[in-house]
Amino acid sequence: MPYRRSPAVQARLDEQEREILRSAIQVLAEQGYQGLSIAVVAASAGVAAGTVYKHFTNKAELVTAIFREVVGREVAAVAAAAHASGSAVEQVTAAVETFAGRAMKNPTLAYALLAEPVDPEVDAERLIFRKAFARTFEGAVAAGVEAGTLPPQNAQLSAAALVGAVAEVLIGPLASDPHPEIVLPELVAFSLRALGVSRADA
Repeated sequence: MPYRRSPAVQARLDEQEREILRSAIQVLAEQGYQGLSIAVVAASAGVAAGTVYKHFTNKAELVTAIFREVVGREVAAVAAAAHASGSAVEQVTAAVETFAGRAMKNPTLAYALLAEPVDPEVDAERLIFRKAFARTFEGAVAAGVEAGTLPPQNAQLSAAALVGAVAEVLIGPLASDPHPEIVLPELVAFSLRALGVSRADA
């Protein structure tokens, strides 16, 4: 008869995995992808390296789990900000400010998630979430085109270009010395211009 873990044992293992993931996120936020290793995460979590390997096969699998946890949270925050706003201009503004503003609060982590060289498995996960960010912008652009507040355009293409441009701009400020008070207004202004919003409409 195959061994079945008791609910108590499974709950303990689940909590152990969550603690390892929390520690890994902290390490990534402080040291970036290159500074993260199974040994460092294990020490941060207060467990043996072998314990980490029981939950995650290798570093790439661990970081993939981090991406799903952290970036999933960021996508939800951007979508919530956009949906809570009114016009297309307000939705795009809220989405850009949330996307870039949250990234700039933790530049090392954001740089690791957005641009730092990573393993192919992790890079594939990064592309999935870029598409998720783009869908949020796409909804705002499509609504603006339908309402006539934005000029006719391919909403999907514009949204993908916008996310790529914003992420690219953030690489410089995030890699050196971020100044949100300068970068955020410029990013919003650029994004609205790129979508065809005139200064008066903005």
